[in-house]
Amino acid sequence: MTQTVFGVIGADGRTMGGTGTARLALSVSELRRAAWTCSLGSALEYYDFALYSLASALVFGPLFFPSASEVTSLIASFATYFVGFAVRPVGGIIFGTLGDRIGRKRVLLITVTLMGLASTGIGLIPTYQTIGIWAPVLLVAARMLQGLGAGAEQAGAAVMMTEYAPLGQRGFYASLPFLGIQIGTIIAAMVYCSLLFGVTDITHSWVWRVPFLVSAVILIVALYMRLKLRESPTFENIQREEQEEERESLRTVISHSWRTILAGIGVRMAENGGSSIYQVLAISYIVNTMGLPGLWGTVALITAAMVGGFTVPIAGRLSDRFGRIKVYRTFAILQGVTAVPVWYVFSMGRPLPAIFALSVALGVTTWGMFGTQAAMLPEMFGARHRYMAVSLAREISAVIAGGVTPLIGSCIIRWVAIQHPGMAHPGQMAWLPISAYVALLAVTTVGTTLFIPECRNRDLLDPHDIL
Repeated sequence: MTQTVFGVIGADGRTMGGTGTARLALSVSELRRAAWTCSLGSALEYYDFALYSLASALVFGPLFFPSASEVTSLIASFATYFVGFAVRPVGGIIFGTLGDRIGRKRVLLITVTLMGLASTGIGLIPTYQTIGIWAPVLLVAARMLQGLGAGAEQAGAAVMMTEYAPLGQRGFYASLPFLGIQIGTIIAAMVYCSLLFGVTDITHSWVWRVPFLVSAVILIVALYMRLKLRESPTFENIQREEQEEERESLRTVISHSWRTILAGIGVRMAENGGSSIYQVLAISYIVNTMGLPGLWGTVALITAAMVGGFTVPIAGRLSDRFGRIKVYRTFAILQGVTAVPVWYVFSMGRPLPAIFALSVALGVTTWGMFGTQAAMLPEMFGARHRYMAVSLAREISAVIAGGVTPLIGSCIIRWVAIQHPGMAHPGQMAWLPISAYVALLAVTTVGTTLFIPECRNRDLLDPHDIL
């Protein structure tokens, strides 16, 4: 096989990039457009994610699941949050298969549309007081559509940018779309922060709908940019070489790649579990359990997202220099070490220390793993089934680690509250078992990294997995 180069055209006219079988040059402007386009899709996904997280913690309980017990309403609200995660593997399989067959670009257009329409629809659903049981039914249906689209959106963005990026800089360029996470989180939190400012009870106002309706604006911009995006060079190369070959089925991918998929699930336990714990459960804990105003919860999330905006590209750059596995493992160890002190600070019920603790736990340790993972997961899998395999690894772990975490955590808080009914904050001592759970997730990820070979700068046209 003749090894040539594809990648980005430099100022001297030469092509820079990874090894492959054909010379596929991308201009710098095409690379930048791809980064911005994938970032907007990620921004929409995580705008929706952060928005639903905040709404689950702050407003959905009384609006859609009225109950005599506030904790019971919160648990029901977090159950719908889990539903979105539960269907993500289905979306990953459906759209991942399509992504390996018809192209990354087309599927990214479909997924971003599905997510945007579902989120906008949530802002139009009447509450339980208006239409009764149909309110939570419609909310769950919208959440399921949201989850189906999200099931392949982030995987597609990671695969697309990894296949676009020049050799030696994949970690950095692949991390750039993941800045959409911080952008989306900041926008969602700032919108909620502005709504909560001066509003005594947001559940008795229509303003909670505004952030969901804003999804329509982000969707229009994202669609416009993605329509102008060029298909992944790696996918174009695969299409030319394998036009007569049948694409790999789900059964084939699982039978050949189950070890690598399990490794991908394992490394995501700390990152995805930590993301849900700190973006959803921690906010709910400091507001609903420790009694801080909801405004402080959104301020804490904004601050952590701003820190994460620096952490993500730095982590990607570090992974280019020192290797994906070493950098990822380091951030996982940091998450495990900081779990107990961070949750102890949350239990103090003081706003400024809580903001600092969330910035460290979410903004540095969790999103440090996320920035490293951007190029790492696509590099772990073979070319012909990369989209589907990355989607499976990401979304199965999203159910196991991310989706159930707020539900488990809220049940822990309720159990602790029952054991300490006389305390000023009955669920306060839940910080200890929750921090132990965070540490367990970190240990799982660290252990998994010990079995994964370094994958930095692999040939993206290699049909074989790293394991």
